[in-house]
Amino acid sequence: MSLLVVQHQDTCPPGRLGQWLTAAGVELDVRRPYAGEELPSEVSAHDGLLVLGGQMGCRDDEVAPWLPAVRELIRTAAKGATPTLGICLGHQLAAVALGGEAGRNPAGRTVGMLTVTARPELADDPVFAAAAGAPVAHWNDDIVTRLPSGATTLAINERGDLLVARLAPTVWGVQGHPEVDHSIVMDWATKDADSPEIADLDVPGVLAEIEAALPAVDAAWRPVATAFAALL
Repeated sequence: MSLLVVQHQDTCPPGRLGQWLTAAGVELDVRRPYAGEELPSEVSAHDGLLVLGGQMGCRDDEVAPWLPAVRELIRTAAKGATPTLGICLGHQLAAVALGGEAGRNPAGRTVGMLTVTARPELADDPVFAAAAGAPVAHWNDDIVTRLPSGATTLAINERGDLLVARLAPTVWGVQGHPEVDHSIVMDWATKDADSPEIADLDVPGVLAEIEAALPAVDAAWRPVATAFAALL
């Protein structure tokens, strides 16, 4: 099983999600276009597609000139019924690629551990059913503001933001970051250290909260990764 993985920046790796997928027998073909690595024009050589997070917006093509190619890959994967998963920015890219919209969260930046508050549809979902009630880290400014036609909301968070969605029959997105650990979030905090939006944030407290939640995250999200791998 070969999974094409699009990584948008060095501080947003596959992390623990990559470890769970590898343990499930998936070979990760990680492409780093920010480092000059080429993206394929289609997904036919792979069994699935994983699009990771990043600091840029999903339409910041001038900042990340590979984004149009990623959106096209997502559309191609959806048309070909190729299992696809988007994480944070990847979730927003998938929503926009398939006809939805994303933009700044009017409630402001979301940081810290929040909970997968399930909608009834989550219980029957072949990938995310195990995530009901699970904790998941957030570190985002943008959210999906309108789903594509035919998409299904599977879960929200405590703020009422869309958290998990089935964007097309074989395309899923999650706004949170099940893949992170302490070191990844520390990199984000360091990169955002001068941002006024986190000036009052208790970064050590957030890091401690994420670290404490890792066993619960593993218990809930490893089965999600295994279920996604089973579709490849």
